[in-house]
Amino acid sequence: MLTEERRQKILHLLEQNKIVKSQDLVTLLNASESTIRRDLQELENDGLLERIHGGAKKGQLLGFEQNMSEKTLKNVQEKQTIARLAAQLINDDDVIYLDAGSTTLEMIPYLQEKKVTVVTNSVKHAASLVDLQLPTIILGGQVKLSTNAVLGNSTISQLKNFYFNKVFMGMNGVDLNRGFTTPDPEEAAVKRLAMANAEESFVLIDHSKFNKLSFTSVAPLEAATIVTERCPLEFVADYRERTTIKEAAIQ
Repeated sequence: MLTEERRQKILHLLEQNKIVKSQDLVTLLNASESTIRRDLQELENDGLLERIHGGAKKGQLLGFEQNMSEKTLKNVQEKQTIARLAAQLINDDDVIYLDAGSTTLEMIPYLQEKKVTVVTNSVKHAASLVDLQLPTIILGGQVKLSTNAVLGNSTISQLKNFYFNKVFMGMNGVDLNRGFTTPDPEEAAVKRLAMANAEESFVLIDHSKFNKLSFTSVAPLEAATIVTERCPLEFVADYRERTTIKEAAIQ
């Protein structure tokens, strides 16, 4: 098993269990104690976990990202509510960009009656759009298997030539001072360019993403309107001072 793959599995186990024992990691990952000890040290150095006696506990996992199948099972009602509101922001004849992500995926059923052209970097999104007979362009590049996102230099090169009325972005976290963030630098580069090439940018996040920080900066808070089912009351005044927030009550 490659070092990065092994360390990602450690982070995944921490996300599920909050605490992992070194001896369990030795068995599960078929690695030596010295290898696991070195992995935990490096992950702690990167700020991704905290070592404790006999193992490690979950820190703020800046570099961890759930796969697409896991994401689609979380906060489903909230995501559908956000997606419904986001779709209402689209006008006929708009050219839009749908970022790879579980919340933007929920937008697609609400696009069925709209005259819209969609560009996406998601294999899963493209298939759903085509099923609805919506005009669709999928960017080319390497597919990231965990999120179904198309990434890389060829993706960036193609995206540079496209301009959008509106872009709808998924994001792993938003922070008052650090703005919008995501774990993967390659995904961040695609998101950043799509937002730069848009007349209007919308970031779709549920309440759990506020005041959360991930590994890679995408854009400052002022760069996009936030579409959410609700912004937590303790944060909402501060966020509204910096950007626009559109909230939709769960139906």
